[in-house]
Amino acid sequence: MREVFATVAAWTEEGRSFALATLVALRDAATAPIGTTIAVDSEGHIAGNIGAGCYEAEIVEACLQTAADGQPRPLDINLATEDELFGGAGCGAVMRVVTWPPERAFLDEAHAIAAGERDATLRFSYRNLDGSRELFEHVFPAKEALILVGATALAAELATIGRRLDFTVVVVDPRPAFGTKERVPNADAMVNEWPEDYLPNALSERTSIVIVSHDPKFDLPALRCALRSDAPYIGLLGSRSSQAARRQSLRDDGFDGKALARVHGPAGLDIGGATVAETALSILAEVVANRHERLGVPLRETRRAIHSR
Repeated sequence: MREVFATVAAWTEEGRSFALATLVALRDAATAPIGTTIAVDSEGHIAGNIGAGCYEAEIVEACLQTAADGQPRPLDINLATEDELFGGAGCGAVMRVVTWPPERAFLDEAHAIAAGERDATLRFSYRNLDGSRELFEHVFPAKEALILVGATALAAELATIGRRLDFTVVVVDPRPAFGTKERVPNADAMVNEWPEDYLPNALSERTSIVIVSHDPKFDLPALRCALRSDAPYIGLLGSRSSQAARRQSLRDDGFDGKALARVHGPAGLDIGGATVAETALSILAEVVANRHERLGVPLRETRRAIHSR
């Protein structure tokens, strides 16, 4: 979603005529969260997707009208129907989408939303069909961080997927020959420091950490720092025998069973993966499940809402 706001910033700086469409209200299931936005310029170029299925074209047309006359337009869309002749997404959602013309003053917030380095606010007003005025305000929080200890091939795969999952990815490896951007090109930052020197001031309740170094001189200092932090997810790569050895070392350091239970090791969900890419998928699936307080079981075995709000 952040890429849309990078486009918004670029179009604003170019002086291009365009309008935005933002999902402002939602009932029941949907494939997009509140605040999801698309941009459409006066020539019909589209950035983003709002998840409205066959109604997407209607939203684009409303954006074109708003780009032309500057008037916001609320659209109430019912995706609960599923008709072979007339269409419908059949996902059960009822959504309100509003098209609106951003002012140039929105440029700084558009840059901020795109970068994800701080909380940024999307704010605009529109009139309901009954003429009453509505103010919509949505905060895009700063990106959460994903710290990877060890600049390995797996770290490179984790960084690639992690960025798509809206993490700021930091790789920590003190070895100059290994800790390079060439080895992990999709990392947002490469830190050539020892874990015990960098991690104490880097870990927080918004920072997940995955230790992929396969080396006790990196693993153990990183684990100690992580267990003394509020990190929501602590993942450790390695065989069950190496996991047992690491846990025994931590017990010897005074960490109790409650602390050791925070370590997800071996990291990842059981999907049977063997390749580096499959292992990265398994680990980040567990990170996301942990983020949303889910168990990572098949959806067909659950009764709760499919998407977290």
